[in-house]
Amino acid sequence: MQQRTLGPFTVSAIGLGCMNLTHAYEPRPDADTARAVLREAVDLGYTLFDTATIYGAGENEKLVGRVLRPHRDDIVLTSKCGLFIDEDGRRRIDGRPATLRRHCEDSLRRLGTDVIDLYYLHRMDPEVPIEDSAGALGRLVAEGKIRTIGLSEVSAATLRRAHAEHPVTALQSEYSLWTRNPEIATLEVCRELGVAFVAFSPVARGFLPGTLRDPRALGAKDLRHGMPRFAPENYAANLALLDQVAPIAEATGCSLAQLALAWLLARGEHVIPIPGTTSIEHLRENAAAADIALDADSVARLDGIINERTVRGARYGERAQRTVDTEEFD
Repeated sequence: MQQRTLGPFTVSAIGLGCMNLTHAYEPRPDADTARAVLREAVDLGYTLFDTATIYGAGENEKLVGRVLRPHRDDIVLTSKCGLFIDEDGRRRIDGRPATLRRHCEDSLRRLGTDVIDLYYLHRMDPEVPIEDSAGALGRLVAEGKIRTIGLSEVSAATLRRAHAEHPVTALQSEYSLWTRNPEIATLEVCRELGVAFVAFSPVARGFLPGTLRDPRALGAKDLRHGMPRFAPENYAANLALLDQVAPIAEATGCSLAQLALAWLLARGEHVIPIPGTTSIEHLRENAAAADIALDADSVARLDGIINERTVRGARYGERAQRTVDTEEFD
């Protein structure tokens, strides 16, 4: 697979987001399928693997750690802290230094590793200055528990403040044809500071491949039921946009999912998508997208068809939106 630079690391141009192996989307794969997906990813040349404390309340890290342990020296392992499920089953954000240290130690144990290559603050805590959280992660670097630090879903201004406290290797945020908020400022600031931009949900949580025709078919607890873009009245209108995209994919000789990933790779050498999947077939399809080079005309046509003005519905519902930093990520 093509390679890209992630701070001091060289990684596959497309990484693997591991969340939906145990968390958020339904139906979820059984344990054998989840393990098979991870093993196949290694065989296909994926070298960037992304997990987090909150995914499956720690079960995702355990799965990733067990399966990838034999390949630890050949991969870049990333996780996240500061967003978790508390004892009462509630989703909480806590960016205090003591909490981040505890999360890191717990992640190291679950992953079965001595060091995490890239460790993100999963969400900014509005009650804690970003300098305090970034400084705490910097101390974990100094102690050898993590190699580099990252941030997730923060604004360009917050990135600058954190980077001044300790060098930031990567900013991870949602970015795809239908979620274009990073283009306001963060993409350019990442380029300026030498920070990689890691794009999660790069195929729009299953929308852009065009295979999910009716979100009402999703499992009862699927996270997408609470997202306005997946509401039936919005989703039908959004699907109509894909009819305009299909000819571009056909002319390029690729699937809709591959087209979406190739579009992201064309946004800049510092952009690294991390699609998630529970399917080995889709895993292979995504990997092949790294070899697709879109011409400028195709990129411009895609920009005009699917964007924040043409997509119907907000990215998040009101409750979830309160966890996101500033207007860049509304």
